[in-house]
Amino acid sequence: MIVLEGVTKTFATAAGTFEALRGIDLTIARGALVTVTGRSGSGKSTLLNLIAGLDRPSGGTIAVDDTPLHTIAPGRLAAWRGRRIGVVFQFFQLLPTLTVLENVMLPMDLAGNGSGATRRSRALERLESVGVADQAAKLPATLSGGQQQRVAIARALANDPPLLLADEPTGNLDSATGAAIFSLFESLAAAGRTVVIVTHERDAVHGPAHTVTLADGRVVA
Repeated sequence: MIVLEGVTKTFATAAGTFEALRGIDLTIARGALVTVTGRSGSGKSTLLNLIAGLDRPSGGTIAVDDTPLHTIAPGRLAAWRGRRIGVVFQFFQLLPTLTVLENVMLPMDLAGNGSGATRRSRALERLESVGVADQAAKLPATLSGGQQQRVAIARALANDPPLLLADEPTGNLDSATGAAIFSLFESLAAAGRTVVIVTHERDAVHGPAHTVTLADGRVVA
């Protein structure tokens, strides 16, 4: 599903050039559940952003779902990502003026995926799959943190992408709620979806999983 070869990423800062990733070689199989761990500043989020096509590498190549990302023009990359990758963020990123249902419908609206009635039905199915269908008519601010993260996961699954990426998805949740969210990710992977999770919690996943450990921009384990 994911192949990185010699990937580097450098950023220009006031203090000079900072090398966030240094020659990353990594292959992730289809249907795998993978956690990416490491200390703050090790390059975890940078790696996830490159896999998601939210940023471009300074060197090396990245292929996702048999598509070399460098071959996609920037203007087309967002549309490709909307159909092929679901992204979950630590702070949910739900639109506050839209209902829960409308938030989940939005990726389908942007992708032109199905009729209005079809999008509504699919959104309700996604919310049901993560256990918050009864919150569909509410605004995000009225939900608990755990409920909001479940809505964010439902939104990431809206267009049924084969790859789900999550960046510190439980960092803003209490331990019990975080464990429930990780359990949900495990069930999604068990159903055949590829799931990659950036996390500080080395033992967050209790089922079968692979762990990639970064340090100073390199894969060390």
